[in-house]
This record gives sequence, structure tokens and C-alpha cells, in this order.
Amino acid sequence: MSISVEHDKRRAEILENALDVFVEAGYADTTFQKIADRCGITRTILYLYFKNKREIFLYSIKRFTEKLETEIKICAATKEPSYAILQKLGDLVLSRCIEQAKLLSVIVDYLEYSRKSGGETAIKVKRRTIRMRHIISGLVISGQKKGELKKSSVGAVSDLFYGIVEAAIFRLAVLGQDKLEGLETAMQLFIDGLKA
Repeated sequence: MSISVEHDKRRAEILENALDVFVEAGYADTTFQKIADRCGITRTILYLYFKNKREIFLYSIKRFTEKLETEIKICAATKEPSYAILQKLGDLVLSRCIEQAKLLSVIVDYLEYSRKSGGETAIKVKRRTIRMRHIISGLVISGQKKGELKKSSVGAVSDLFYGIVEAAIFRLAVLGQDKLEGLETAMQLFIDGLKA
């Protein structure tokens, strides 16, 4: 196995272990030493892979959002009516939220820690969701031009879609729920209401 593949494999293992530490201790109380201990390596070895805990955490978020973004792009590229694609995107995002509930709880913790430290949390969240919002907006515009969707504010449709996603994140990460049945129905009603 090449050194590069082995390095990438070890990085992935570190990220998985680090996520458990973040979930157990919270972002503020997670230390580089705790992550190294969980991985069974020294801090010196850990520094070969990451500069600090923030880099580990941000890389975990990046992996999650890039994978989700790729899945969204694939789904959005199908030749179905725009409302069907939007429904599939809603189902996809909600299911990924359920699958990644641990990571979402750490992200919420990090955002709160960042906000209390004077960080620009709204800018951080917007940066991570902007491309996905563009995909949703593009589908709405296309669906309206084709007559598949009612004419309405594209921004409002995007905000409502993300409002449902944010409610899912709140229920999973803050309230500790493990199902989103009511929100799945809400997403369906929302998409149905868009149909022309």
C-alpha cells in the first residue's frame, strides 16, 4: 500500500475517533491530547496529520458537507420534474441528518462555543451551505420556467427548505430525538404546495 493511501486511511481513523471525543467532551473541552489518547497515538504523531483540534473538527465538517453536496448534485442532475427532485433532495438531506446526528450535535456545540467567543456563526454556516442553496434555487427557477412549480420567491422557497432542515438539526442535535417523521411529512407538504 502506498504511503499516501496509508496516510489518508490514518487521517480517516483519527477523524472518526476525534468525533467521538468531541461528542463526549464537547468542543470546548476536547483537547489534542484527548484525541491522541483515543487514537492510541502520541500528540507528536497526531501533529503529523493535523495542526490542532480546530483543523480536525473543520475537516470533519468539510467531509460531511462535501459528500452531501456531491449526493445533492447527482440527485439534482436527474431528468425528473423539479418537484420530484426537490422531494428527493429533502428526503436525502433529512436522512443524512439522521445518520450524522452525532456530528450535528458537535457542530451545534462548536457554533455555540464560537458565538460565545465572538465568532461570526452566521457567516460560517452560510459558507457551508451556499452551494447547496444555489442548487435548490436553480431547481426552483427551472421548475417555474417549465411550469412545474408555482411562481413564488426563490429566496423564500430556499429559506423554507432550509428551515425544515434546521428544524431537523435542532431536533436531532439539541433535543436528542432520533426520528424526524413529522418533518418528513412537513417536507412533503411543502413540496406539494410548490406544484403548479
